Amino acid sequence: MRVLHVIPSIAPRYGGPSTAVIGMNRALRAAGIDALVATTGADGPGELETRYDTIHDYERTRAIVFRRRWSESFKWSPALARWLGDHVREFDLVHVHAVFSHASIAAGSACRASGVPYLVRPLGTLDPWSLDHHRRRKQALMALAAGRLLKGASAMHYTSDDERSLAEARLPWLRRGVVVGLGIDDDCFLRTDEPASPRQNVVLSLGRLHPKKRIEAIIEAFHATAVDTRFADWRLVIAGDGDRDYLAALGRAAAAGRAASRISFVGWVSGRDRLDLLRTAKLFVAPSHQENFGLALIEALASATPVIVSPGVNLARDIDAAGAGWVCDAPRVSLSHLLRTALASEEALRTKGARARRYAERFRWPAVANALVKMYGDVLGESRRPLVGLDAAGSEAH
Repeated sequence: MRVLHVIPSIAPRYGGPSTAVIGMNRALRAAGIDALVATTGADGPGELETRYDTIHDYERTRAIVFRRRWSESFKWSPALARWLGDHVREFDLVHVHAVFSHASIAAGSACRASGVPYLVRPLGTLDPWSLDHHRRRKQALMALAAGRLLKGASAMHYTSDDERSLAEARLPWLRRGVVVGLGIDDDCFLRTDEPASPRQNVVLSLGRLHPKKRIEAIIEAFHATAVDTRFADWRLVIAGDGDRDYLAALGRAAAAGRAASRISFVGWVSGRDRLDLLRTAKLFVAPSHQENFGLALIEALASATPVIVSPGVNLARDIDAAGAGWVCDAPRVSLSHLLRTALASEEALRTKGARARRYAERFRWPAVANALVKMYGDVLGESRRPLVGLDAAGSEAH
């Protein structure tokens, strides 16, 4: 089976979606699928340092990268569109990652013209919160081209049940979807046979710094803990990169409260530094307005680090059911209240951390790859039968 993955960019600055498609391709190739990534070199205002216009090895997988000519949000690439038109028929199936992007729209158009089936992973962009953000732009794109992309798909790929139900409630005309979670590398998992990592009194926020992540709410909640002397030796570490103006606003918020000396920004981290942060922190916080999955969140869970999440995180109900963390549902339960509750109980942190590690097992890449292969088989071989949802292990999701 030859499968082409199309995504607007694979630059690390774009967070989970870029990281996930690389890991997905590696896992699929290990499972015997001939998988290739087609993308642009967009990397914020610049371009990735890589080879262009030719298939090559990239981060231990196969990719072809084209120049982005215009727009950070739309990532217009005429070279990518031309290549898709010329080569998409060489693949059995195309897996499109994103909706409101030139790469995605061009992939759908090329597939429909060549009769190649494709499925769309919307990356949470069909959640009501996301659709209402930059609403007019998205309505225009939906009317011009994104609607045809979605209506022409053979299936939708969601990464959680909540992502699917929210999208289908807002856009009931969508093709029925499958739910297959994303995976993380085995290196992310704290081994059960190794000594426990020395934990530090650190609250960690890690990932792309964007207003939808509500980093300012984390800072405000951490400042609120400063009134209690029990938490005087705790630190807040914020790891990630984002828009310069937003980073400046976060810096001002951090400097304006009582815990200013205990809040640090460490920039983008990867590799061993990333794992060390996840394994030494005692708590991970992600109160996002909207998060369809969250790779950094899953990496924290695999590191046996319990989490605080908002209901906007589509895995919140599963995390709560697994006892792997806390869910802040303002105004009933505020983030600052839950943060103080968590920091006050070493026993709760340890217990929920152990449960987090067990819950994360379902997100190992081999299990996810098997579910993806089954999803592809359903699209290719049984397209007339309504697709059922699948969890990460390939069982039906209800």
